[in-house]
Amino acid sequence: MDHGSTGTVRLPRGFGWLVAALGTAAALVSAAGSWIPSLWGDEAASLLSAQRPLPSLFVMLGHVDAVHGAYYLLLHGWIRLAGTTPFALRLPSAVAVGLAVAAVTLIAARLRSPRVAVAAGIICCLLPRVTYMGEEARSYAASAAIAAWLTYLLVELMRRQSPPVWLWVAYGTLLAAGVYLFLYVGLLVLAHAIVLAASRAGRAVLTRWTIACAAALLAVSPLVFWAIDERRQIAYLASRTEVSFGTLTVSLWFGSVEFAVIAWLLILVALATPLVARIRRRDLTGLRAPRPPSLELVAATWLFVPSLTLVTSQFFVADFTARYLSYCAPAAALLIACGVDRLASRRGWAIAASTVAVVALATPAYLAQRGPYSKNDSDWSAISATLGVRARAGDAVAFDESVRPSRRPRLALRTYPAGFAGLHDVMLEAPYYRNTSWPDRVYSLAKTASLGRLAAVDRLWLVEYATPTHVDAYGIDTLAALGFARTAEYRTHRSVIFLFSRQPTSGT
Repeated sequence: MDHGSTGTVRLPRGFGWLVAALGTAAALVSAAGSWIPSLWGDEAASLLSAQRPLPSLFVMLGHVDAVHGAYYLLLHGWIRLAGTTPFALRLPSAVAVGLAVAAVTLIAARLRSPRVAVAAGIICCLLPRVTYMGEEARSYAASAAIAAWLTYLLVELMRRQSPPVWLWVAYGTLLAAGVYLFLYVGLLVLAHAIVLAASRAGRAVLTRWTIACAAALLAVSPLVFWAIDERRQIAYLASRTEVSFGTLTVSLWFGSVEFAVIAWLLILVALATPLVARIRRRDLTGLRAPRPPSLELVAATWLFVPSLTLVTSQFFVADFTARYLSYCAPAAALLIACGVDRLASRRGWAIAASTVAVVALATPAYLAQRGPYSKNDSDWSAISATLGVRARAGDAVAFDESVRPSRRPRLALRTYPAGFAGLHDVMLEAPYYRNTSWPDRVYSLAKTASLGRLAAVDRLWLVEYATPTHVDAYGIDTLAALGFARTAEYRTHRSVIFLFSRQPTSGT
């Protein structure tokens, strides 16, 4: 195997085409079936924000969601070209997954071998967290792609004896772009600092890296200010149990218990094997990774340093949910591939067979993610389809407003408007694009009635949120007092759609 002057692996001729093929395959895997699951609350926020006229979007960002502003701006431009179907909204995330897989493959090839690189790329294609964010209209897949390429740039900077200035500029620029796209990408700086220190990077490299990071962090300081100012948005996390054993071991990256057990065992093998070997040699200085860094060091710091930082901070500030660490998922794929390599004793056929086995374990989670209600149990597409078939032009429609904003059935109207064509939205006070927050502003059903909006209504569809054991009763008493009676009922996955008809008064 040929190596560069600093010890990293030289890529074989034509390897770039293989990288491109793996990236393309990853994008196709994530895009396949991405139109099936109903959009859910976070994606509704993306869609409604991106659909706003730019002046309205900037006003909103001054009040909420400033940390997602860059993504909303990019999505604003994209939907003008591609439309707002679920497939179109989610396609950029699938492409971002392809870019992340390409970077993962290059990192593994530079630091270990082409065979391990291919294994890492294939595993990353099917890693449950990766395939989940690859079919979601949020910034997580794009942030993972930036984190992967930022780490690849670090490897390139460390392996070159005299890196050109443009490479340092690219590192700082990509870091700033990553933070603007998703704030917590900035935690990757801590991981890279550990890699540099453990690899005994020279003073010149450390100085230039510090300058690049400082310039990037200065560029994103306005976003940090806005994030602190709008921190009330995620205050609800303090009332939810986000840090649990199941979340940290399964939900973060692995999707199912079965896959998580195998993944953690392979990660343990990847990290423990070289450590045990050094201890047996009594090479205590070997605990400091040689230059260039090992693949295990790069992947482990990327996976664990941001994770531990964010999880630990949750005990002081409510700032953690599992999705926030999606950009660390490619590092898990790298470590799993390292574990496969160690167990297979670097035999090509054994690496291939083990990789296929890991992919097979991930497949059930992938298929479950493509179910119609796999996004937070959202059933908005089913609500729209039901009303599209059952409702008549001129009917009124009202929605349960008693649940938290991300679950409100009203969002079905904005995400799947076709089924609501010809219906009167009687509760609307102000549409989303005239508000300082992302959803519509609405009246209560009682206030709607007091404004006379129901005076000429004879048929009204009321969409209530439901669980398997409970159906909300928002507005039902109000409608009964106004002379409406329930005349039909249709259940979807997490909603019940009632038809209320006005009863004739006595004597008519």
